[in-house]
Amino acid sequence: MEPIFLRRMLLTSERELDMLNETKIRRNLSMKKSKKTPTLSGFGAWWRKNRLSCIVLLACVVLFFILRAAAATIDQPLPRGDDYAEYETAVVTDVLADNTEVDEVSDGAKRGEQLLLAEVKTGQYKGEVMQVYNYVGPLYGQTLKAGQRAVLVISTYADGTHTATVYEYDRTVGLAVIVGLFLLTTVAVGGKVGAKSLVALAVTLVCLFFILIPLLMKGAPTLLTVFLICAYVTVVTMVILGGVTRKTVCAALGTVAGTALALLFGLLAQSLLHIDGMRLTDVEALLQLRQTGTPLGLKGLLVAGVVISALGAVMDVAMSISSALTEVHTVAPERTGKDLFRSGMNIGRDMVGTMTNTLILAFLGSGLTFIIYLISLGLDPRQLISSAYVATEVISGISSSIGVILAVPLTALITAFLLTKDKKTVPAGKK
Repeated sequence: MEPIFLRRMLLTSERELDMLNETKIRRNLSMKKSKKTPTLSGFGAWWRKNRLSCIVLLACVVLFFILRAAAATIDQPLPRGDDYAEYETAVVTDVLADNTEVDEVSDGAKRGEQLLLAEVKTGQYKGEVMQVYNYVGPLYGQTLKAGQRAVLVISTYADGTHTATVYEYDRTVGLAVIVGLFLLTTVAVGGKVGAKSLVALAVTLVCLFFILIPLLMKGAPTLLTVFLICAYVTVVTMVILGGVTRKTVCAALGTVAGTALALLFGLLAQSLLHIDGMRLTDVEALLQLRQTGTPLGLKGLLVAGVVISALGAVMDVAMSISSALTEVHTVAPERTGKDLFRSGMNIGRDMVGTMTNTLILAFLGSGLTFIIYLISLGLDPRQLISSAYVATEVISGISSSIGVILAVPLTALITAFLLTKDKKTVPAGKK
């Protein structure tokens, strides 16, 4: 009896295994089919999830074209005179003479001139080999060798003759390589999020160069225009990175609030120190631009620069706090708004120190050469403190840091409120 019973048990187990294997095979086939052929219901689920984000992005695109149309100028190109100059790319084919020598005063830089043969690669003189002079000094130009690319200034005269000099070394390829490495590194490390951040960065740059600056050139109110464009960039960036969620809404509101406070503090500091945009670097060129009829507002440029420089750091802090508090709320939904706010402040305090150092060091680094120059003069401390340049740098660095610091409690408060405003009160004994 036992062998028959055992034989039946073995047959039954073999049949069960066969049935299980067949079920697994069918399941794998169905999963493969579903992956290859997405169903309409899958797209419908995606649309229901991202519908609001798509609508907001579409509205932002429409608003972009409206702003671009308002910022665009229809200027007729100036007629080209009999004498004109063009910038064209060329390749050095030979060095005919080299009178450059090392200038010890300028830390080993060369000074002098070169006579070169260069083949023009672009423009109306493409293919022509020209003799060109390359003037080199510590503050301009650099020595060139055969095979290197350069940008030429080709001057054409009324009698049909033309001459050329070297403007600068052609840095197009080098810049393309550097930008390409930056893009590849961002995508390789950040993945999909890194790619989204690059899209957001591109949108920011387009808004600055094709909307903000043209609007300012047309006489739009400087501070109001800068603040509204920064708010627009914030909304677009948050939607691209995370869609329309409570987390991104909180981060966007915290960013706008922190940026607004940086603007207000910049105005206060500017008033207390009795300084305005007329003391900025290169303002003389902008004054000449106003003389040509361009209604550019100069006095608001100092605070406008503060707002733009603070935007990225404030956005980073606001997003970090909002994301952290959203995660805390997801893990522990029973926590009150007060508890979430306290957690946000604890997180923010750790960020404030490093972020403030980052901003201050960024401003100091950008003006390092001039700082060394001022110190080398051996100025009286009162003379140094009263310098317009020092005051400008103080306003820029501290106002931006104020925006970052105050973004912490504002973002924590907004996030805690929005995450817990719909929380229902739990009756006693039912926790």
